[in-house]
Amino acid sequence: MRLSLVIAGVLLATSATPVAHADTCAPVFVPGAAHTEQSCLDDLTTTGTLKTGHTVQADWAGLTSAGLPAPSGVPGVQVDGYFPDTSTTNTNHGWNHDSQFVLRLPARWNGGLVVSGSPGVRRQYANDRAIGDQILAAGYAFAATDKGNTGADFFTDGKRPGDALVEWNDRVTQLTIAAKLAVTFHYGRFPKRTIAAGLSNGGYLVRWQLENRAWLYDGGVDWEGTLWRAEGPNLLTFLPPAIRGFRDGKPQQVLDAGFAPGSEFLWPYHKQVYWDLTQRIYRQEVDPGYIGDDADYDYASRPVHQVVARIELTGRIGKPMITLHGTLDSLLPISQDSDVYQRMIAAQGRAHLQRYYRIEGGNHVDGLYDAYPDLLRPMGPCFRAAFTALAGWLNGRQPPASATIPRPAATDAATCALG
Repeated sequence: MRLSLVIAGVLLATSATPVAHADTCAPVFVPGAAHTEQSCLDDLTTTGTLKTGHTVQADWAGLTSAGLPAPSGVPGVQVDGYFPDTSTTNTNHGWNHDSQFVLRLPARWNGGLVVSGSPGVRRQYANDRAIGDQILAAGYAFAATDKGNTGADFFTDGKRPGDALVEWNDRVTQLTIAAKLAVTFHYGRFPKRTIAAGLSNGGYLVRWQLENRAWLYDGGVDWEGTLWRAEGPNLLTFLPPAIRGFRDGKPQQVLDAGFAPGSEFLWPYHKQVYWDLTQRIYRQEVDPGYIGDDADYDYASRPVHQVVARIELTGRIGKPMITLHGTLDSLLPISQDSDVYQRMIAAQGRAHLQRYYRIEGGNHVDGLYDAYPDLLRPMGPCFRAAFTALAGWLNGRQPPASATIPRPAATDAATCALG
């Protein structure tokens, strides 16, 4: 893959002529894609794509608060398509084909490219509202992937335990390379900045890419990325005891599992919607041979550590990264995730490449902010501030030091000051 980029760059620099200008709707070539469909749109943001049917609202429902500012008026080209794949969990467009992607190319391009993988087990439009709107309005090209498998049965993809998760990382790399070349052919010049950005599992993908494919990127924004470590902590070390503690009416067990004091009001919703399902489907992916009650799952005693090692993180990032995590995250508790990952990065001697902002009152997804505006703060504005800070960092302006960011007054919930 590295060689293909070098060869393509040399050819483009020495002989290629642009096949499209930023203000045209000429055909867009996406290297490696098995199928593409192109649309010339008056507005690439969700304000416009909701009207024209070029996004799927169900993909991003519940991830953002209702008050998150919605930009508009970004004309350009959208390319929907998929790469060769054999699994069929993604039903978008009626294609029943995985490894679907969306590529958006604004007419007024700032020279940058943002690549993202979907959070959870959602599909390729999941980041449209939380991430895509802001970066498109700023002039970036935007590419997003479904990660190669989707939905609650994602674990059925692959031949051996862990294959579906390994594919996630491969598909982000694949899309990044293809998007870089598609952008180059479209605009007639190579992107001057390529940034990885993602939420939850998408944040994990940012971490993994900057650890293992850093040469593809200039930096990344990790929004509450999932932490996978063979020795723990990971989803399978803290969710089972939390489920047991909630089931047995022993809240101290939930706290002991790593969930933050003060997050108790969020537990019933997360138990019903997230904890059981999340623990079950990821356990089925890495340990399909387990036959007991998932609430009684004991990761330390199971022969799965080598499986998780295939996808684990090390902290050895190679490019600047901003991490943000809510202190009331009730799916990926901060004490078991980003607090640990910050220490991992420091242990690798890479602390100078990270800024870490602990957002007081932030939960894992912002949909619950609308239900608890007096107890939570939305994370969306903090992502936007973090992305702006990263862009400045890549231009030589140091971002604020890592810190815990106090929860603002309710009237300031739409803003987020990192320093």
